[in-house]
This record gives sequence, C-alpha cells and structure tokens, in this order.
Amino acid sequence: MSDFEAVAKQFVEYYYKTFDTDRTALAPLYADNSMLTFEAAPVQGATGIVQKLLDLPFKQVQHQVATLDAQPSSPETGGIIVVVSGALLVEEEKRPMSYCQTFQLMPRDGSYYVFNDVFRLVYPAA
Repeated sequence: MSDFEAVAKQFVEYYYKTFDTDRTALAPLYADNSMLTFEAAPVQGATGIVQKLLDLPFKQVQHQVATLDAQPSSPETGGIIVVVSGALLVEEEKRPMSYCQTFQLMPRDGSYYVFNDVFRLVYPAA
C-alpha cells in the first residue's frame, strides 16, 4: 500500500469515529483557511466548520464507509485527495442515507489537516 493510501485510510477511520462520537473534537483537523461545502452551503475556517457540523439537525449518527479512494494531489505540496462513499444512519432512522465526501488533506507539522471538505447526500435516481 502506498503511503498516501495508508494516510487516507487512517484519516477516514479517525474522522468518522470522531464525527460519530464528538464533533467538537474535529476542530484540530481543520485550519483557518479550510473550507467545507456541506450540501452546497460553504463555510470557511475551523470554528465555522465545527459550528456547522454541530448545528446539523441530528445528534446521533453512524457513518458506514463503503469505498475509499485516494490519490496524491500535488507532488510539490504533498497533498492527498480522498473520496469516500457510504451510508449514514441518523438518530433512530432504520433506512440509511447514501453520501459522498471528498477531502483534500494538506501536510502540516508532520501530520495533515483538511484544506477542502465537500459533503453530499446521494439520492436515488428518479
């Protein structure tokens, strides 16, 4: 497994476990220049992003990752693009909702932070 793939896998496992248990703990994964677009609504900066995630209309959620693809995004910067698809269960809902989420991870202080984060629910074709 390539190094970028190992980083992506470790990041995704940590991100969703943390999201599902304590969204406030996601703040260190973002920076002031980070941007989240959640269902077409953009938010910039770690504080705004975490507030957006806390303001979502559900308290309990469980992500189930189905696919994870990763690629180096730039040899100069050492960034990694991570695309995840899966299902999420919200509150007491019995039917999972499909989602797709894309992250651009950038190196920072020997680790990585989320520079870009794009989240979309995927609805069945009509």
